[in-house]
Amino acid sequence: MIVDCAHYRDGRRQHEGPMPLEEAAARCTQGGFVWLGMFEPGPEELARVRESFGLHELAVEDAQAFHLRPKAERYEDGTELIILRTARYDDEREEIDTGEISIFLAEHFVITVRQGIASELTGARSRLEHSPELLRTGSASTLWAILDQVVDSYAPVVTELERDIEQIEATVFSGTVAPTERIYFLRREATDFYRAVHPLLAVLARRLPPGRSAPELLPYFRDVHDHLLLVNEEVAAQRDLLTTVLEANIAVISVEQNRITLRQSATMERLTIVATVFLPLSFVVGFFGQNFEWLVRHIDTFPAFLALGLGGLMLPCLVLYVWLHRQRGRTAPPLPEAGNGLHRTPRSAPG
Repeated sequence: MIVDCAHYRDGRRQHEGPMPLEEAAARCTQGGFVWLGMFEPGPEELARVRESFGLHELAVEDAQAFHLRPKAERYEDGTELIILRTARYDDEREEIDTGEISIFLAEHFVITVRQGIASELTGARSRLEHSPELLRTGSASTLWAILDQVVDSYAPVVTELERDIEQIEATVFSGTVAPTERIYFLRREATDFYRAVHPLLAVLARRLPPGRSAPELLPYFRDVHDHLLLVNEEVAAQRDLLTTVLEANIAVISVEQNRITLRQSATMERLTIVATVFLPLSFVVGFFGQNFEWLVRHIDTFPAFLALGLGGLMLPCLVLYVWLHRQRGRTAPPLPEAGNGLHRTPRSAPG
């Protein structure tokens, strides 16, 4: 879909409202430059634009694909293809929405192909139309306006991402386990954002040497480059911080698991003590609860109860104690030698 198409000459827009595609291509020979803006165009619409403006076939195919990194290419006819990654923070979903802008830059025309919702360029066009001194420098001024808006849109994303990281960081370093999935998600978002920011430094650096742009635009490109450097440093620091937070969260999870294990061990210890207390009682009740004739006839006095009941209880306990003592003696490690434990070979007497 064609959003806007305008012809600029002598620092001013030459008409009101968008113009047809064929008329825009014809005005490229009348001085100034034409800025054609498109949003998620179809293959047929891009084919019409390629035929009207003589774009390279590979450049048009590249503009239809979605890229992970910004890049810049120059073709034999002098047309440059510059691909930028855009970003916008969604407060409701607490996620980063990304988009892409493909810029076909030539001396007499600029064609922008936007993909994704985070790629609005109305503000850049309006700002440039209110700066006739920049419009007079030619089509390169549109590249500055687009780069300036894209880099400025990175700052709110950095701020919101920093806020999310601070919330996770406060949770982890307070000793509470944070959702690991949320940390991984933020780490992935920071990595994707870094891929959009860092390669753009090389793309922007190509416009800084004298001769690549109009002298009037060089200070503006340097200003955008400085802002981009700051964003790049902050995003890189956020990636490192998220790595530290992830490691700290894993440590907190380990500590919490150890606490659970200790609580389970203490519970098992209490249950073992209770079972140990009731074990002799169960033995006595079970033994004297047998209805054998011999048992009923011979255990009819208190001494007989002590001899057979308690004696029968103490005998297996004594056997168990002797057996455990022998087992412990077999598995005990050998005692170290006196001194530092090293084996010394005695010296032979001098002969």
